[in-house]
Amino acid sequence: MSNPCVHCGEDCANNPIIWNEKSFCCVGCKTVFQLLNENELYTYYKIDQTPGIKIDTQDFGKKYAYLDNAEIISRLYEFNEGDYRRITLFIPSIHCSSCIWLLENLNRLNKGIRQSRVNFIKKQVNISFSENEVSLRQVVELLASIHYIPNITLEDTDKRKSNQQNKKLLFKIGFAGFAFGNTMLFSFPEYIQGTLGIDEKYKILFGVLNLIFAIPVITYSAQDYLLSAFKSLKHRIINIDFPIAMGMLAIFFQSAYEIISKSGAGYMDSLCGFVFFILIGKWYQNKTYQALSFERDYKSYFPVAVTKLDGDVELSVPLEKINENDIILVHNQELIPADSILLKGDANIDYSFVTGESKPVKKHLDDMIYAGGRQIGSSIELLVKNRVEQSQLTKLWNQTEKADEPDNLNKLIDRVSKRFTVIVIGISLLAAIYWSVFNPELVIKALTSVLIVACPCAMALSIPFAYGNTMSFFGKKGFYLKNSDVVEKLTKIDTIVFDKTGTITQADMLSIDYVGDYLSDKEISMIKSLTRNSSHPFSNAISNYYKDISIISVLNYREIPSRGLIGEFDNVLLKLGSIEFVSGTTTYRNDNSSNVHLSFNGEIKGNFKIRNKYREGVDLLIENLRINFDLHLVSGDNDAEKQKLTYLFNTDKNLHFNQSPAEKKAYIQNLKNQGKNVLMIGDGLNDSGALKTADVSISIADDVYHFSPACDAILESSNIKSLTEFIKLSKSSLKIVKLSFIISFIYNIIGISFAVTGQLSPIVAAILMPLSSVSVVAFVTLFTSVVCRKLNVES
Repeated sequence: MSNPCVHCGEDCANNPIIWNEKSFCCVGCKTVFQLLNENELYTYYKIDQTPGIKIDTQDFGKKYAYLDNAEIISRLYEFNEGDYRRITLFIPSIHCSSCIWLLENLNRLNKGIRQSRVNFIKKQVNISFSENEVSLRQVVELLASIHYIPNITLEDTDKRKSNQQNKKLLFKIGFAGFAFGNTMLFSFPEYIQGTLGIDEKYKILFGVLNLIFAIPVITYSAQDYLLSAFKSLKHRIINIDFPIAMGMLAIFFQSAYEIISKSGAGYMDSLCGFVFFILIGKWYQNKTYQALSFERDYKSYFPVAVTKLDGDVELSVPLEKINENDIILVHNQELIPADSILLKGDANIDYSFVTGESKPVKKHLDDMIYAGGRQIGSSIELLVKNRVEQSQLTKLWNQTEKADEPDNLNKLIDRVSKRFTVIVIGISLLAAIYWSVFNPELVIKALTSVLIVACPCAMALSIPFAYGNTMSFFGKKGFYLKNSDVVEKLTKIDTIVFDKTGTITQADMLSIDYVGDYLSDKEISMIKSLTRNSSHPFSNAISNYYKDISIISVLNYREIPSRGLIGEFDNVLLKLGSIEFVSGTTTYRNDNSSNVHLSFNGEIKGNFKIRNKYREGVDLLIENLRINFDLHLVSGDNDAEKQKLTYLFNTDKNLHFNQSPAEKKAYIQNLKNQGKNVLMIGDGLNDSGALKTADVSISIADDVYHFSPACDAILESSNIKSLTEFIKLSKSSLKIVKLSFIISFIYNIIGISFAVTGQLSPIVAAILMPLSSVSVVAFVTLFTSVVCRKLNVES
């Protein structure tokens, strides 16, 4: 009687190791179980039964001693600032949902680990940890102790690993194709023997040659499918490779028996052809996922611009055109786009985008500043040391995922695929039993054809292609999504909340006049120098108002969201902002206009009267959105333009002014508590909390993109009028995905119905299987392209 190990499922035989009334096959499995039990990680065993891998008990000794070498580990780190470290490790043994769950809960095994994220397709885990609490060697030894042994080489890069994997697959395809051609040649006389005939000795020789060719095909070319099926079966899981492996083995052993017993020619040509075409299908799907991965080069999807200094001239240039040794200017609240050296300015870097910890890090001249940090304070000048990698910024962007995401179509597909495989195996066995009674010659053909032709891959490909094609179209039209899930989230929106300044108003077209006491040249220079450090639209307007004024250094610069700016110049304290911020009182008359007041050492000198110009087409956009969505406006500005906005929104019920960032966030949360699906649209400057709280968030971007990690998408300001069309396309994409599901089910029903009759050869089934994926890909690509062309969206 079998006595399976609680951890890995291996038979404990007659000498199990008992702990807490549970059986283990070895000390290693017991140790891992105890470790997980002590840290209350019981869920690992609830996701899948016996999900672990048998442990090879060993003393690591000095195996990982090289990870104590500072020079070596510095080359492995992706981020190295203070005591915070981040590294991506390749772990080949990641194989199931329990692996993902455990590896993403490493912080419960060691408190020094801050965060861990798994990329299942690439079998990688990205780990962030505090070096003051745990070393890299200890992290690796922890992984090895639970038998997730990382494959570490200094030459490792994603591209190199990807190339190596592609080469291995191409070698397997090449050998299977070579064997297929030869076995077809040796089997050819069998197909024409009624006409020409063939000597028995040649029949036997050709059969033996076919067997010789087929053995390396099944053991080498097909090994990935066989190993995957074996591992899944060992862990009492039936994955998608299991029926394929069953079909391969059934054809091989049946054919080998016929050849050895001289009772027939077998189907080795069908086996080699099946493996050849199934590997081509796998190569095609790999290429598909590589093409749609959101960690590729983002030159077409993510056009962040930065300010490059060419002498005294400030140039706005695309991020990909920044090279090593370029000098860039980074304003308050802007992201550091590339690893750089501090040349000038007072740098306080907030690395919360990277580390999750918002405490600013003080930097000195010539210090290294890593990409992904955010400058807090006055503008700084940086010397770029490493050429910009946009994929790194977008990887960080996707790292800031919101917790407790609702179910989506991807999760539905996962559940359907698991049941699908079990049903297919059941149908194939029933077909085999039926034909074993009525026509034994069709048993193998019916069994293998059903196992091979049925495939949920077409369903799995529907979403990445439909949403990927939609993302590509969006990108060409200036709408850049964080990931493909955002497409589906947009279809569920019923409430839209707008910010005002820089969102529905045009930040670079503000009309400005100064009203107040005379300003000296020095005072004007102070105003220019203070506003130059801010990226707020009002600050930019004032800075541009004094174009040819010289810049002087500002001390103790601060920017208080929704309130104003403050800085010191030779014992002169300058404040710019709201009347309450500048004067500390509300006794001054409000003339019902957008004003930026200024004071020197507490003495109010005057104010800048700023009149907004609304973006082109925003009135038509709001009119269209009012039909299907509940619209709101929350602004940090005063209600000077309430009358205009009431006309735009056709009501003043949902218009809210003088809102602080915290109040904006609370307003969004209140809408969600009412069961609303909320889309927040802002400029990403003072509303990051609200953007992060919303179900979907869009940051509006002008010529220089102030990238906000809190948002789900970036929309070029010139295309805000097309938002209605973008939402329509998202809904159309969802319909196309659902229709592709129906096509996939119809294909499987027809294919299985034909296969159970025994009239479908395994080689034809092997061709049809990848063709089903191709047909679905062609369908979703064609139809999303047609829908995109019909939409009225300007480039």
